[in-house]
Amino acid sequence: MSRKYAVLSVLLWSTVASAFKLSLRYMNPLQLLFYASLTSLVVFGLFYSRKFSLRKENLRSAYLGLLVILYYTVLFSAYDRLPAQEAQALNYTWPLMLVLLSIPLLGKRPGTRTVLGLSIGFLGALIVATKGNVRGMNFSDPVGVALGLGSAVIWGTYWLLNLRDERPLVEKMFWNFFFGFSYISVVLMLSGEIVVPPAKGLAGAVYVGLFEMGITYFFWYRAVEGDMAFASNLAYLVPFLSLFFISILVGESIAPATVLGLAMIVCGIVIGRGGQNL
Repeated sequence: MSRKYAVLSVLLWSTVASAFKLSLRYMNPLQLLFYASLTSLVVFGLFYSRKFSLRKENLRSAYLGLLVILYYTVLFSAYDRLPAQEAQALNYTWPLMLVLLSIPLLGKRPGTRTVLGLSIGFLGALIVATKGNVRGMNFSDPVGVALGLGSAVIWGTYWLLNLRDERPLVEKMFWNFFFGFSYISVVLMLSGEIVVPPAKGLAGAVYVGLFEMGITYFFWYRAVEGDMAFASNLAYLVPFLSLFFISILVGESIAPATVLGLAMIVCGIVIGRGGQNL
């Protein structure tokens, strides 16, 4: 049964890059985040069994929730500026960022495999960002590229902090989104941008909230709990399946440089993680 959860999680997460891009046709990144995080908050609220009370342990969600909201703001902004295939490939460097950040923050000493993996992975990201023209170093949208890589840094930071968070999954996710949704609500109210989007945009935001930020975490938790090795290896299919869905649903023509760069990023992750135990 755990393997079925792993397959389901991978399939769902493979569709969300397309959902991001399609939803952003009808609203801006902050509006998408508002409705998606509201959906996630409702999902985790339905499963949250504790009495609604702010325990001391849950105060850490005040900053974790801020990181989550910052991450998705930067990520959605990257998708708003870049082709979906490029944004998702650059964002997928977050495991490399996790390894890189662990060196100063956790005192990890990088070995030869770690350095090799990071080098291959970031070269792959450069190939994606320059559309294969590495020598020319020509970025069609430097800000978009910076946002894509920036989202990876933020997510890597979040997971490093999350390693020490021993709260149950539902509890910490509920409080993360409780604080996160509070933050994004204040921002939108102050900017006057809380509007009801078209039905297609709203449906996309709900889909993102359900399957990027919400119930897929339950499926993944069950998958890892039952067979971690199978689930971890299967997860490497996500970015490649994402390209398939982007091609079919968004209508982008997948560039060979994207496929090559993404393959190098995944290869770098595999090699780099072999040299680091996080």
